[in-house]
Amino acid sequence: MPEPRPPAPNDIRLRKILDETLVAPHWPDGFAMRCFEHGDAQPLHALLTGVFDDGTDGPFDEWWPRISSDAEFDPALCFLVIDAKGRLAAAALCWTRAFVKDLAVHPEARGKGIGEALMWQAFNAFRDRGAAHVDLKTNTVESAAALRLYERLGMMPVAWEG
Repeated sequence: MPEPRPPAPNDIRLRKILDETLVAPHWPDGFAMRCFEHGDAQPLHALLTGVFDDGTDGPFDEWWPRISSDAEFDPALCFLVIDAKGRLAAAALCWTRAFVKDLAVHPEARGKGIGEALMWQAFNAFRDRGAAHVDLKTNTVESAAALRLYERLGMMPVAWEG
């Protein structure tokens, strides 16, 4: 497994303790969640590339072999939200170590509670697998709206080594 990139300026690690405060995800009307299936790799890459637009994932032909061969990739921990027209509206790609690697919501689907529902889905899935907490990395400047969501969900900063 490649070494993770060192934290960038303003990056923080957040943690949600998986306790009795967990609630079931609420999916907005017109949206449904399902787990990753065989044909979802290219739409997922397109969503991540479009939302993050930072070039770090690289082209699909490099990204997918790297993701799919990673020991921490489990398709059952890749949660996809599909809109009423059958399009990929959002995704949470999680690693088996109870880490949310990517949370992406298409700009047209924002403001509906989809990101929050995806996080509750991830929290519940990891609790069901016996995890005590879920972590993620975010940037306090570039992802201020995401940071507000994570804080609202009860996530707290922890040390990088955590």
